[in-house]
Amino acid sequence: MKEKLPVPSGEYAVGTLTYTIYHDREEKMCQSGMRNIAARVYYPVLKSAVENLPKARYLSERMAKGLKKIYLLPLDYEKLEASGDNVSECYEKAPVVPGKKFPLIVFNHGYNSYREGNSYLCLEMASHGYVVISVAHSMEAVSVEFDDGSAIDAAKGLSQKIYQPFLQAVFETLKFTKEKGSNEELAEKFDILQKKYNRYLMDRMDEWILDIKAALSYAREHFGDFIDFERGIGASGHSFGGASAYTLCMDEADFVCGINIDGGLYGNHWEKVLRKPFLQISCKANVNVVTRGYVRHTKPVYGVLFRDMSHVGFSDMKFWLNMKSALGKLEPEKMHENLCRCHLEFFDAYLKGKKETPELKDNDVISVTEYAPDTEG
Repeated sequence: MKEKLPVPSGEYAVGTLTYTIYHDREEKMCQSGMRNIAARVYYPVLKSAVENLPKARYLSERMAKGLKKIYLLPLDYEKLEASGDNVSECYEKAPVVPGKKFPLIVFNHGYNSYREGNSYLCLEMASHGYVVISVAHSMEAVSVEFDDGSAIDAAKGLSQKIYQPFLQAVFETLKFTKEKGSNEELAEKFDILQKKYNRYLMDRMDEWILDIKAALSYAREHFGDFIDFERGIGASGHSFGGASAYTLCMDEADFVCGINIDGGLYGNHWEKVLRKPFLQISCKANVNVVTRGYVRHTKPVYGVLFRDMSHVGFSDMKFWLNMKSALGKLEPEKMHENLCRCHLEFFDAYLKGKKETPELKDNDVISVTEYAPDTEG
């Protein structure tokens, strides 16, 4: 690891557990089989309750090998284990806080990322009194590990499926990121672009929403003793997971607010109106692919632009690699501090109801724009 890893700063320690939903529905990514869903839960626990408990492992050997293969990470799993660095700041199956329920945030990883790919953010949220369920999407993550010991690695050729035809689609996408225009104009151009070159992603969005619904159904049945479902649910995610958060807020009544971390807003949204508060987090290269979120909404929408950042840098990899060309020049600690602050301010206002509006202000790392409702009803 490159940097000193972040430690949760909230009043609670963090417990974690995993669960699997087997044989939920037919798997469309291959010729046969059923689509299994795996999720990790991060939840608040009393610090006194974990004093003698071991911390959870961060990476399994299989996941480490997958990350090394796909992202060419210089990971030596045995060395990582021997150094004692392969730990997460949470505790397996720690006892829940007696008699207390916490609001729920559903988090979704990016395409070809992994369930724990934004764990530092999830841990911070849990330490401040949120339950976070991070959903893994089989065959579209580096690897998805199930509770019976089985696992499914990423399907081959995902990059080529995302952009079709590949070279022309990549060229047109890069060209689009440099275009000028109003938010409405850019949103319309993006919709045309995705329908021409990204039909695969549009179709996969429907499947991801079904994954999330399956994970939520299980949580309602098994975790009602420590999750407060009465408040509604918050959504967040990175990349395609962020686009999923937008879709959930657009289409699902249970979701009351959401955050998109630098994800293009793929999906069939053009004729719809967003009726939930929403926060778009972006790096400079991707400002054009989220403008749909700034138009046709009845509640406040916020845009937060991070300086000196790139897309992958919004994940845990910011702390693992010294690759500024891929992760952005912004220091990992400043990225993490501001990403967490944005989440806490937003969800404290619109999920916990602790304040009327989030206190999001410009600083040396972020610039903030508030978009007032532009549609009635």
